[in-house]
Amino acid sequence: MFGPISSHAQEQEAAAAPLEEVVITGSRIKRANLETASPITALPQEEFKYQGTSSVESVLNRMPQFTADSNENGSNGSDGTARVNLRNLGSSRVLVLIDGQRMLPVEGNDVNFIPSALVERVDVVTGGASAVYGSDAVSGVVNFVLNKNLEGVRFSAQYGSAWHTNDNSYARSVVRDANYELAPSSVWDGGRADFNVAMGMNSADGKGNATFYLGYRKLEPVTQDTRDYSACGLNLGGVDNDALVCGGSSNNQWGSFVMLGGPNNGRTFNNTKDGQQTWVPYDNSFLYNYAPTNYIQRQDRRITAGGFAHYDYNDHMKLYGGVMFMDDQTYSQAAPSAYFQGNVYPINCDNPLMSSQQAAILCGAAAGTATNVNTFVGYRFAGAGGARIDDLRHTDYRMNIGSRGDIATGWTYDVSYLFSRVIYDESYKNDLDLNKGARALQVVNVGGVPTCRSVVDGTDPNCVPANVFAAFGISDEAYGYLLTPTFTHGVQTEKVANLTVNGDLDRYGIRSPFASAGVAIATGVEHRTEELTFEADALAQQKGTMENAGEFNVKELYIEADVPLVSDKPFVDELAINMGYRYSDYSIQGGAGFKADTYKFELRYAPVSSFKLRGSYNRAVRAPNITELFAAQALGNVAAQDPCAGATPGASLEDCMRSGVTQAQYGLIPECPADTCVTLGGGNLGLQPEVADTFTYGFVFTPSFLPSFTFSADYFDIYVDGYIDAVDANTVIDECINSASPYFCNLFHRDPASGVLFGTNGYITATNQNTGFLQTSGMDFTSGYDFDLGNLLPGAPDVGSIDVSFVGTWLNSRRIEQLPGLGSYNCVGLFGPSCGQPTPNWRHNVRATWTSPQRSTTVSANWRHFGSASLSTQAAPINRRIAAYNYFDLAATWKFVESVEFRAGINNLFDRDPPVIAAGLLTEFGNGNTYPGVYDPMGRLVYFGMTVEF
Repeated sequence: MFGPISSHAQEQEAAAAPLEEVVITGSRIKRANLETASPITALPQEEFKYQGTSSVESVLNRMPQFTADSNENGSNGSDGTARVNLRNLGSSRVLVLIDGQRMLPVEGNDVNFIPSALVERVDVVTGGASAVYGSDAVSGVVNFVLNKNLEGVRFSAQYGSAWHTNDNSYARSVVRDANYELAPSSVWDGGRADFNVAMGMNSADGKGNATFYLGYRKLEPVTQDTRDYSACGLNLGGVDNDALVCGGSSNNQWGSFVMLGGPNNGRTFNNTKDGQQTWVPYDNSFLYNYAPTNYIQRQDRRITAGGFAHYDYNDHMKLYGGVMFMDDQTYSQAAPSAYFQGNVYPINCDNPLMSSQQAAILCGAAAGTATNVNTFVGYRFAGAGGARIDDLRHTDYRMNIGSRGDIATGWTYDVSYLFSRVIYDESYKNDLDLNKGARALQVVNVGGVPTCRSVVDGTDPNCVPANVFAAFGISDEAYGYLLTPTFTHGVQTEKVANLTVNGDLDRYGIRSPFASAGVAIATGVEHRTEELTFEADALAQQKGTMENAGEFNVKELYIEADVPLVSDKPFVDELAINMGYRYSDYSIQGGAGFKADTYKFELRYAPVSSFKLRGSYNRAVRAPNITELFAAQALGNVAAQDPCAGATPGASLEDCMRSGVTQAQYGLIPECPADTCVTLGGGNLGLQPEVADTFTYGFVFTPSFLPSFTFSADYFDIYVDGYIDAVDANTVIDECINSASPYFCNLFHRDPASGVLFGTNGYITATNQNTGFLQTSGMDFTSGYDFDLGNLLPGAPDVGSIDVSFVGTWLNSRRIEQLPGLGSYNCVGLFGPSCGQPTPNWRHNVRATWTSPQRSTTVSANWRHFGSASLSTQAAPINRRIAAYNYFDLAATWKFVESVEFRAGINNLFDRDPPVIAAGLLTEFGNGNTYPGVYDPMGRLVYFGMTVEF
C-alpha cells in the first residue's frame, strides 16, 4: 500500500489532472509529466484506514524512514504536540507542508492539525529541498496532499482500545521484590474515539468547489501502573548492573531531610513511617514509587475544522483559499508534588512542630533557639488530593488565499498569502509554590499555637504551617496554601507571501535538439515573517520559566529549471537535469542577521522506459528557529549523574576540583536525585544557519514483462554541519572529569554552598550554539506488485486480487560530533545515553492486501520489522541488547452497500511487550522504562469503524 514508492505514481496522477492542480512534491515546476529525481515515498490514504489510527504521527513513525518524536505516549515534560522526525535528524530538520505550502510555524508544527479523513496521500521526500522550499528542508520534506474536491457528504466513526495481558514474569518479579503493587493481569483500556464529517459541493457552472470538514478525537488516559514494564521506575542493580531493580525517589511520602549544616552536615534522615515525629537514618526502604500515576498514554481531546474553496473565474484568474482550525487539549500527569530536594530550606531550631529528638539532630546545641539550619527537604504530598497535572492546550489557525492562471502563451503565475498562528496555553496544577513552601517551614510558637513567622511579621498573613516532621503530617489547610497553579501563554505567528511564475519555454522553441520536450522554469520571490511572544506568571517565573519574545523575517529569490536533454533515442529513453537556486536574506530583531545560498542539481537517465537512474545533490540550510534565537535562559532537568557526588565519589578530588568542587565539599556533595541533574539552557542571537549537503542516487525498475510490478533502490547521504544544539550534559561531565578539557570544565556551575548540580544554584551550562556535525547514510528499498489470483492458473475462477507492497531502510551510518574536534561516534545499531532512541541497521514494512472479486471486501496483513540495537555503553549488561522486534497487524474492510463501509483490525496481533529498559539509560522521548514511540507501548490494539457516503 505504499504506492510504487517513487514519483512514478505522481506522474500517473498528474497526467490525468488539470495542470493547475498538479502537486509535485520537491519541485515548483508545473509540468504534468514531470518526474523528480529526488526519492519520494508515497503513502496512500488507505494506509490510515488499515492502521486504524487517527494519529498521523503513528502512521508515519511506522515507516522505516522515521524515528519517533513528540507523541501521545510522552507524559511528564511533553509539550502536547505530535511531530515527525525524518532520518532521525530531529523534527526541526524536516519541513512539513500541506499541498506544497508550510503547515505551521516550524516550532508549532503539530501533525494533529492534519485532517486525516481528507488525506489523499503523504509524500516523503528524502534529502535537502531548501532550494525549492527554503529553510528547514534538511533531512527532507513531508507533504500532506489533501482532497479539496469532495462532492457529497462523508461521515466516518471509529473506536479502538488496547487489549493487553500482563505476563512479563521478569518485570513482575522485580516489582514484587520491591513490595510494590503489581499491574493487573489483563486490561482493556486506552479507549480512542474518532469522528469525522466532510462535505463538498461543486458550483452550478462547474468551475469551482467548496469542501468543509469537522473532526473530533478523544483519547482516554492510561497510567503506568497498568503495565508490567512500567509499574515502577527501574534502576540498574545486581552484580555489575546485570539486573533491574525498582527504584524510586528519596522525595518520599514520609519525609526525608538532607542536613546542609549543623552537627550532622551531609547526612540524610527520614521520618518514621508510623507518623511519629522521629528521625531515623535514611535507607532505600523509604524510596517512593513515582511511576504509577504517570501516563503511558496521555488524555487528549482534539477538535479540527476547516474548509477549502476554489473557483476558476477565467484562464487568467483561478482563485483558491482555505481555512483550517484545531483546538487540542491534553493532560500529562506526574507523581504528586513535594518539597523537592535541591531547594535549600532554612529551618529554625525553635520550630514547635519538631520533636526534641529532631531538633537535637538538626541543631545540636542550638536546639530551641532561633538559629536557622539549611536543609534539603524531600517530602511527597501524597495526601494532597492527586498528582501534578500539566494542562496543555494548543489552538492553531491557518488561512491561505491565492490566485493562479495564465499570463501569456507558455507562462503562468501563482500568487498566495499564508497566515498561521499557534496559541499555546499551559496550566501546571497541584504544584508547590516555592516561596510559600519556605514560609510554611519557618514556624514559631505563639500562645501555644504553631504560627508562621510571616504571619507574625505581617509579610504573609495567609501562611499556614506545614508539619513536615511527621509522615502525613501536613494538614489539608496547609495543602490549600502550598499548592498553587502556574500559567504560561505563548503565541507564534507565521506570514508567508509568495509569487511563482512558471514558464514552458518549449512554446518558444527552447529545447534540446535531441529531446521531445522543452525547457521549463519556475522563478519567484517569497517573504516570510515569524513572531513569538511567550508569557509566564510570577510563580512560573519563580520556578525557572522565563518570558521571551522575538521576530525575524526572510526575503528570498529562487529559480528552478527542468531541462530535458535527450529522449526517445536508442539507449536513451530519457536524459534530463533539474537545477535550482535560492537566495535568502534574514533580518533578526536585535541580531546581526545572515544570508544563505541554497541550490540543487538533479539528473534523470533512463536507458529504456522500464529502468530509470536518478541522482541529486542539494545544498540545504536550517536557519535557527525563533526559540533557539530568543529563548530566555532557564534551568531544566536532564538525565545525568554527578561523579563527584556521594560519600565515596567515583572521581578523584583532583578531577572533581576541575569541575568546581572544593576540598571541603568533596565527599559531602549530595547526589542528583533520581539520576536527574540540572542544566541552564536558553537562546543565542549569534547563531548561524546549519548547512547541509545531501546526496541521493538510485534507480526505479518497472519491467514491461511483469505489469504492475515496481522496484526502487535509493542511496542517501546527509551531512549537517554546525548543527544547533546544547551540549549534552553527560558529554560535559565526561570530557571535564575524564579528559580534563578546560572548555567543558568551564560549563560547570556548582552550588557555592554544597557543590551540587541540581536546585537553583547548581547546574551545567547548556545554551544553544552551533556545534559539530550530524551525518546519516543508507539505502531505501521499495517495491509493489498487484495481480489477479485467477491469472495464476488458466481457467481458475476469479477469487480476487492481491496487492503486495514493501518498504525497507538499511542504515549505513548515523554519526554525531557534538563539537568540532571532539571526535564523532556512529550510532547505527545502538541506543542509550549518547545515541538516544534505538537506531537499527534494518527496518521494513511488508503489506499484503486481498481484494474480493466484487471489490466489496479487503483483508490486509502488515509485517513491521524493527532491527536489534545494542547499548552504546558497556555499563549495563542487563540492557546490553534489544532484540529485533516483529509486529503483525491485521485489518479488513467490508462494503455493506456501495455507500457504507465497515472496517476492523488488530495491531500488534500477538500482544508483544516493549523492551524493558532502566530509566537511567533512556533519553529524550523515553517514558515508562521503554521507548513508547518506537515500540508498541499499549499492547494489542483492537479497533472498528465505519464510513458512510451520500
